[in-house]
Amino acid sequence: LSVPASLLVSLLVLVLVLSRGGLPAMSMSAMALSLGEGGGGSRLRRQLESGGFAAAEYVKQLSQQSDGDRDLQEHRQRIQALSEETAQSLKRNVYQNYRQFIETAREISYLESEMYQLSHILTEQKGIMEAVTQALLLQGDRDDAALGARRAAAADPFLPLSAKEAVASEEGRQRTLTTLLEKVEGCGDLLPESPGKYLVYNGDLLEYDADHMAQIQRVHAFLMNDCLLVATALPNRRGAYRYDALYPLDGLAVVNVKDNPPMKDMFKLLMFPESRIFQAENAKIKKEWLEVLEETKRSRALSEKRRLEQEALPRPAPPEPSNPFEEDDGEEDEEPPTEEEAVDLSLEWIQELPEDLDVCIAQRDFEGAVDLLDKLNEYLGDKPASQAVKELRARVDERVRQLTDVLVFELSPGRSLRGGPRATRRAVSQLIRLGQSTKACELFLRNRAGAVRTAIRQLRIEGATLLYIHKLCHVFFTSLLETAREFETDFAGNSGCYSAFVVWARASMRMFVDAFSKQVFDSKESLSTAAECVKVAKEHCKQLSEIGLDLTFIIHALLVKDIKGALQSYKDIIIEATKHRNSEEMWRRMNLMTPEALGKLREEMRGCGVGNFDQYTGDDCWVNLSYTVVAFTKQTMAFLEEALKLYFPELHMVLLESLVEIILVAVQHVDYSLRCEQDPEKKAFIRQNASFLYETVLPVVEKRFEEGVGKPAKQLQDLRNASRLMRVNPESTTSVV
Repeated sequence: LSVPASLLVSLLVLVLVLSRGGLPAMSMSAMALSLGEGGGGSRLRRQLESGGFAAAEYVKQLSQQSDGDRDLQEHRQRIQALSEETAQSLKRNVYQNYRQFIETAREISYLESEMYQLSHILTEQKGIMEAVTQALLLQGDRDDAALGARRAAAADPFLPLSAKEAVASEEGRQRTLTTLLEKVEGCGDLLPESPGKYLVYNGDLLEYDADHMAQIQRVHAFLMNDCLLVATALPNRRGAYRYDALYPLDGLAVVNVKDNPPMKDMFKLLMFPESRIFQAENAKIKKEWLEVLEETKRSRALSEKRRLEQEALPRPAPPEPSNPFEEDDGEEDEEPPTEEEAVDLSLEWIQELPEDLDVCIAQRDFEGAVDLLDKLNEYLGDKPASQAVKELRARVDERVRQLTDVLVFELSPGRSLRGGPRATRRAVSQLIRLGQSTKACELFLRNRAGAVRTAIRQLRIEGATLLYIHKLCHVFFTSLLETAREFETDFAGNSGCYSAFVVWARASMRMFVDAFSKQVFDSKESLSTAAECVKVAKEHCKQLSEIGLDLTFIIHALLVKDIKGALQSYKDIIIEATKHRNSEEMWRRMNLMTPEALGKLREEMRGCGVGNFDQYTGDDCWVNLSYTVVAFTKQTMAFLEEALKLYFPELHMVLLESLVEIILVAVQHVDYSLRCEQDPEKKAFIRQNASFLYETVLPVVEKRFEEGVGKPAKQLQDLRNASRLMRVNPESTTSVV
């Protein structure tokens, strides 16, 4: 029996793939049923699933039992169908596993959320337990203090009960303070013994650098009822310290520092003009430091207020002998309240004002901070300036300086410039409310200058100069217009700031002109392109007139030098081209060859303002003018049209002198040719070209110049009149006009 080898090889490959690919049970059974019937299918299935199955032997046996290649092809088709079915089954299994993976990930996310909530609840419970523990410890301390007071009362039974408790408490605190300060070197002279000074709290802290957050040293802080003592640890003596700094509580501000791992459990002490950052051992000790500092400061302020009130009270006069049996004639007149009594600084919001300002500054609530300052100024507006008011003012002024520094940083050019001018309105308005209008104006304009500079630098330099200039003008003048409108909104009540805006606008215009000139004039663009670019800039500049701002004269003053250079450069090009054509002049009529070319020339001359050009045309596309004169006419009129687009009064003499120089080149050439030419026919042709120049071209130039400028040009009139009176000396070969 002859069987194709390729068929056997393909069948062998299929069987190998199915046997080694790890078929699922359903695929095995399907193959068994497709290749055999009844018990033969089960036997084949067991054969395929067996570990010692040999695909080559199976194919060999199958080829021996088959009746021909058709039978093998049928087996091959069955195996191929089984392979496709197996692939589909694998795809379904993969898709099902993928869905289960997604559901598992979703369940994990839900579980993570629940675990986070549980952790949060546990943290709150822990905080509550710590608070309860702290309250119990404080209650125990109070009990100990009461016990000490009772013992002191027992020692001196004649003292009142409240006085006995005070003596016991104060003696214990002073004893503790004396014991601790004996361990600090160099503080004996700085802390003289005072009957009212006692220790409130103390502990070890780590000091960090405020700028780089690097650890500096380990310190021990002693908080007393009127000051804070900071001492550094001595390296070779355990429990001994050296004096470092002493800060009165009146000028001390405490700010909580937000945890930012690994920097945590920190707080900042502000003492004008410096600040220091300390780290506590844990969150609990940090909380204790913050609470005890605030409470001690508040108690200090209240005690100082009471002391000042007591000092302000009038001293009672010495008693005079009087008759005890005489009745008082009347009640004594009440003393008028003193200035210190007239100012009540014991209000809760005034006591907490410095701390509230610190919170507002830290949370960037600038409006809230300024509202608090306005409220204080309104409250103290008509009150006398007592010592307590001055101290409060000093503490508040420090916060005002901090708030001003933050607002200044918000307006610095280093900040993000996105959002346009409106993004600065918040900081500017608060600075104005703080009375810093001049600084707000300066910072606002500096911020906008940085934004305009960045926008210009981000522009892509396109290949077409005119396209780039359109984009540049749109970006710059739109930013200038938005800045002007925002300036009017923010500084409506500060007319003195408008001069600063005009100065800023001039500086910004100079920056724009630098970018404009670099792209238009430094790249040696043609005069027509330069004229179009300047026209675009002028049109955009006129948009500023909507808000009453006219900067046209500034852009003229800044561009005059570059435009003069462009006009003179293009004038030199025309003169060189005219001289080159004059050197090759043969004084022959023009033959345009086709009526289309003649019609095109007529349109060009009509566009140049030459309306009587038909009288210079002849038969069969001939023109009774030389090529040099026609080219000179077109080039001169094109120069005049482009120059008039660039014209402004500062360029009047430059443009006029350039026109006179260009015309003199042609006039002198015609004069010289008339003097030198001997052929009568050519001489007549030259006279015809001269007549065209003097009687047609020069009047058109003069008329167009007067239309564009608005006044006649005496130099052009003199040039035309001198040309009419020109006398030709046949014996001379020089030209004099």
